[in-house]
Amino acid sequence: MQALLSAIASMPLPTDAQRIFHGRGGRYPGCEQWTLDAYPPVFVLTSFLPATDETDAQLAAIGQALAERWAVLAPGQPLNWVFQCRNEALRTQGRTETRLMQGEVPDPHVVTENGARFKAHVLRGQNHGLFLDMAEGRRWVRQYAEARRQDRYGLKVLNLFAYTCAFSVVALQGGAKQVVNVDMSHGAMAIGQQNHQLNGITTGASFLAHDIFSSWGKITRSGPYGLVIVDPPSYQKGSFVATKDYARLLRRLPDLLAPGGHALLCLNAPELGVDFLQNQMQELAPELQFVERVANPAVFADVDEGRALKVLVYAMPELPLPNAADPAPSAPAAP
Repeated sequence: MQALLSAIASMPLPTDAQRIFHGRGGRYPGCEQWTLDAYPPVFVLTSFLPATDETDAQLAAIGQALAERWAVLAPGQPLNWVFQCRNEALRTQGRTETRLMQGEVPDPHVVTENGARFKAHVLRGQNHGLFLDMAEGRRWVRQYAEARRQDRYGLKVLNLFAYTCAFSVVALQGGAKQVVNVDMSHGAMAIGQQNHQLNGITTGASFLAHDIFSSWGKITRSGPYGLVIVDPPSYQKGSFVATKDYARLLRRLPDLLAPGGHALLCLNAPELGVDFLQNQMQELAPELQFVERVANPAVFADVDEGRALKVLVYAMPELPLPNAADPAPSAPAAP
């Protein structure tokens, strides 16, 4: 546990939401169960193993380390931190155990990332409203929208499995003209709308609480799209299993994308390597060309990058330009 304590002792004052320590990456032997996140002004400590006889002593040591560092970083300010246990037995039941260890959690709890504002909810569930490992993916989307803001008809984005619509917020901030957000969760869509309001975004976004596998009609009618974002859960009982359902998404991409458009494909399943996506793309959408893998935030480094979050960019070819040497079409004969 010393690596975690050392990370706390040296951490700077967090202002944006971010991961502080990532034991899950396997780079710190003995700390594989621990992660520490900052959702200012709250720290969230997570254990991915069941509690043991040592857990209380470990939490006491971590709490002491947080208190000592916080006294240096923010003298006189209260320390707020939450502990969540998210072991495999709880995960299979769709549950977590969460405790407020010290201080309080603001209500509403609003965090920032690169100037954007998002609602967080760290006291319920295992998803806190903003996936911190996707920070570089959001940066890529913002930069892509900025680069295409001069498109003749404006950039249109499809955001599948939109959750709380963070991709939509940054795309519109970057200059996208329209974003269609799709997620089967009405609750997530409601928070997504609030996130747009938090950022002063009043136009350009639509919100469709819809199971995409039940019908693609509403989605295809709004296309084609200059950017399609696919960020599904790796496993969600009753709605999505990556090994079975990702293929159903990929074969739709050629019909959804405009010529010259791009797809951002995300997969957070440690058991599935990057070749899982690349092989399926080659089989199901061979006309799309691989462009790059977006790097994860440095703090999420893994001893095996194949297990880490995969964010891949693919491009739809542009329409070929007319060849000047080709003969012009003949005029119709006079009647």
